[in-house]
Amino acid sequence: MRKPIMAGNWKMFKTYDEALEFIYAVNQLLPDKNKVETIIFPPAIVLVSLVKRQGENLRIGAQNMHYENHGAYTGEISATMLKSINVKYVLVGHNERRRYNGETDVDVNKKVLTAVNNNIIPMICFGETEEQFLHHDTDIILKRQVCEALKDVKVEDMSDVILAYEPIWAVGTGKTASAKVANDKCGLIRTYISELYNEEISENIRILYGGSVNPQNIQELIKEPNIDGVLVGGASLDAAKFIEMANLCE
Repeated sequence: MRKPIMAGNWKMFKTYDEALEFIYAVNQLLPDKNKVETIIFPPAIVLVSLVKRQGENLRIGAQNMHYENHGAYTGEISATMLKSINVKYVLVGHNERRRYNGETDVDVNKKVLTAVNNNIIPMICFGETEEQFLHHDTDIILKRQVCEALKDVKVEDMSDVILAYEPIWAVGTGKTASAKVANDKCGLIRTYISELYNEEISENIRILYGGSVNPQNIQELIKEPNIDGVLVGGASLDAAKFIEMANLCE
């Protein structure tokens, strides 16, 4: 059994006080960490404070990380900095980083390698545009993204990698891929992992779905065999909804 994951990406939301209020509201009401891996990716400005206040069943991750461990990169954060404050996870390749910050598949690969080399778990995001989806190009896009992101990642490092299928047309739009489509695409990614590595890694790797997930549709999604949890945006900002979704994952 692959342990399910409930991950919330706060993006550029919540002030310091709002972030603390959220943590205090959810800490004692989340499922056992041995049953559900519950993660929040908050803005960088509150990482230190939330790591110090994360409860037994909650973990904090970073939304972004540079692929160099140090250097003249104004505004960036390195893996060594994240390690120094006990951050264990980092989002890599989110579609908004690709779209708004010009991150390429090569950049994503560099970040993945840096993460695993620093014992930080990368949650790697993949997804296609609505135009690509309608033109039936999803499979080609996903294969390219997966293969490029995992280039030179060793077999022994794959146990510390999490994948997420996030169709761009479903992120923040209110549109959600049907459970069948989401499961099929997550299954396709699993097939690519089998081709790149082996059957065992393919069976063990956890693949999430992200894209307008909420308490109303989460159960339908996570009951699918290839979906091992969810990466939630807007709905993860509400403490009550976050608690509800985390417990539904169990």
